[in-house]
Amino acid sequence: MSRPRLTIGLVRRGYSETGGAEAYLKRLGRGLNAAGHATRLFTDATWPARDWPGGGITRLRGDSARHFADELQRLNPNTQCDLVLSLERVWGCDVYRAGDGIHQAWLRRRAAVASWARGWVSRFNPKHREILELETALFGGGAGRVIANSEMVKREAQQCYGYPADRIEVVPNGVPLADFQPDPAAREIRRQNLSLRDDDVAVLFVGSGWRRKGLRFGIEAIESLGKNFRLLVAGDSPRRVATGRFVRRLGAVRDLQPLYAAADIFILPTIYDPFSNACLEALAAGLPVITTRANGFSEIIESGVHGTIIDAATDLTQLREALLFWAERDRRRAAGPKILERATHFDISVNVERTLAVLYRAANAEAVSGKMRKT
Repeated sequence: MSRPRLTIGLVRRGYSETGGAEAYLKRLGRGLNAAGHATRLFTDATWPARDWPGGGITRLRGDSARHFADELQRLNPNTQCDLVLSLERVWGCDVYRAGDGIHQAWLRRRAAVASWARGWVSRFNPKHREILELETALFGGGAGRVIANSEMVKREAQQCYGYPADRIEVVPNGVPLADFQPDPAAREIRRQNLSLRDDDVAVLFVGSGWRRKGLRFGIEAIESLGKNFRLLVAGDSPRRVATGRFVRRLGAVRDLQPLYAAADIFILPTIYDPFSNACLEALAAGLPVITTRANGFSEIIESGVHGTIIDAATDLTQLREALLFWAERDRRRAAGPKILERATHFDISVNVERTLAVLYRAANAEAVSGKMRKT
């Protein structure tokens, strides 16, 4: 039975050239277009037209989360689209993809490791108040269905807001696996460019939200080990943080594939991450991944087989032990085939197919209620 061609509105405020959410949305847009569906992006002025793979762009005022959500509500994108899939916290949508996780849960986790003064200031930050207000609206009935990218996010949506479990679908992230396959030739060249010696253990960290992603814990672990460990930091981070004898700060990097090729281990000692795209890219490149249980990505790997799952970002003993474990070249070589096999289950095509299944269910529900636009 053939399924109808849909016009799908995709919502995302803001743009970062190296952002994981933006990379995912572009991959999703291409996948939806390849499957025969039309897409329209609802965003703000920062998203470059050249970086949207298909369909038109509608630009809204985006100087704050609330202003953007207000404008989207006034515009009513359902008059232009069959259904709306929002990757942004807004007042309402047909399907909400909680790719940024649950903000209430993140604030609780951050408070557990932040200083008293920082926690007090954050509590009264208007940005957090706006995000929580929008999140409450979505999970209070504004979102017809929810896509969580991990079981962790699904649990948090239920625990924090009581959102019905039967309206939450878990669809893990996906990446174009072919773009990250190991390349021995590229590895040798890139290591030479980075002045890495053959016996250096190159540990890669990728991420701009350095506080949330636990960069300082990674630096502490590497510095305490010393010797031939080298931490490569890709992403915007203050010089005062990403420094040290064994640390190299690379800044924002658009093409990460050469860095994955040069690295031996990937590390993300995050305080909170719904499901790290960078971890999945590293897995696709054959790297063992060291991360925490607070990363939804940890649900798809087995500790000691595809990497190591740390109980908490602050546990430097576990971080050091994991780094020493994967520093052994023969162990990494033996684990490589299992790591690559695990990655095969998370190609972007699988994500698009499963996302479409949720969208079709939402479209059918709208058709029954008479809401779906006639084409």
